[in-house]
Amino acid sequence: MSRLGKQPVIIPSGVEVTLTDGVLKVKGPKGALELPVREEVQFAIEGAEITLTPANETKSANALWGTYAAITRNLITGVTEGFSKVLEIEGVGYRMEVQGQKLTLSVGFSHPVILEIPEGMTVEIEKNVATVTGIDKHAVGQFAANIRKVKPPEPYKGKGIHYKDEYIIRKQGKKAV
Repeated sequence: MSRLGKQPVIIPSGVEVTLTDGVLKVKGPKGALELPVREEVQFAIEGAEITLTPANETKSANALWGTYAAITRNLITGVTEGFSKVLEIEGVGYRMEVQGQKLTLSVGFSHPVILEIPEGMTVEIEKNVATVTGIDKHAVGQFAANIRKVKPPEPYKGKGIHYKDEYIIRKQGKKAV
């Protein structure tokens, strides 16, 4: 039994949720999101809450029950509040800048790395801190991971791109005898 699936998903005021032809559509003040729904989980939209139940007692239906409950909560949170990831860049001469819908990273390579900012997402840069914001939790996390992948932090001095509160395990380096 899923603990997340048992709890009903509350729909706040100003959010519209519909289920048509196997697609859950959530519309709110920040935008609209869609989720294709599998047949193993049944959705019941009643008033201001959504209840989920597994269609049958198979292992996959029980697994998807809690997963779809969590994803539905994330959709509702996304269209009301949005999601954000904060990245820091460390290193001498390392910098980031936004030009239109492109993010330019200068991180010690012979050329600048240019990443296309996905539609519906914004990147704000303040000194050495970049904040990626959007309504889709998965897309925000994936784009932040793509930025970090350009130059992950190295273990000796910590140079590179890392998440705001990420702990980097440092190595000691060479010791003087």
